[in-house]
Amino acid sequence: MIKWAGWLITFFGTAHTLGALTVMKAAGHAGTWFSGGLWRDDLAAMSPANSAFWLSAASFGVPLVLVGLTVLWLERRGITPPVFLAWALGIWTLLIAAVLLFTPWPILLVATALLFAGIRRGEPAPPRGATGPDHVVRGISRPDAA
Repeated sequence: MIKWAGWLITFFGTAHTLGALTVMKAAGHAGTWFSGGLWRDDLAAMSPANSAFWLSAASFGVPLVLVGLTVLWLERRGITPPVFLAWALGIWTLLIAAVLLFTPWPILLVATALLFAGIRRGEPAPPRGATGPDHVVRGISRPDAA
């Protein structure tokens, strides 16, 4: 369950960022971004280049990829992710759902439910190469257990 949650979170963040850069054509504004064109831009007025920047590179997509990869990293090492990650992701997903109903937020809701269920079970996969129950103590590999 935790592995699926990690993959869904990573997929969502990657799809959002790459979709904004390509499908929504945000990357077309990269010249403005890297030439300092946004330095004095009015955030309240939100120019097309500024809007494209916040939709893609500065969006939640990149941090979601990092959260998803962190969940996968923990799972591979047999460490149960902290429950605050599931709570934060769940609350944030419900906020998105309330504000923007017709977005792919249900993907994050499924990932949140899987993360909660996996954390509640507390049963991530054993670390790769683990040879038995003595190999792992509280999710940390013991070098003397071989």
